[in-house]
Amino acid sequence: MAEVIVSELADADLERLVDFLIKQEPVSALATYDLLFGALEVLRTYPSIGRPVEDGLRELVISRGSTGYLALYEYNIRTNQVVILVLRHQREAGYFDRDAAE
Repeated sequence: MAEVIVSELADADLERLVDFLIKQEPVSALATYDLLFGALEVLRTYPSIGRPVEDGLRELVISRGSTGYLALYEYNIRTNQVVILVLRHQREAGYFDRDAAE
């Protein structure tokens, strides 16, 4: 099984997404948190399940009703580690600029 590591940026994204839901849809905030973590846990068993995107990264689509979330991650097959880089709602525009964040 692969080790799944949530980066500081992804952890902050998760907090931001849940905080937004607490204000907008408090009843579904906890369920969405559980949904996101459950989806990330799938990467332990199936680290290559996400669709390939640029620069060797992968994107996991996490459905929630008619919308959902996206997790951008990298999988290092040599170390068998999955690093979740960022999370976002599907309606949000783009991911962060990785070069600016490093």
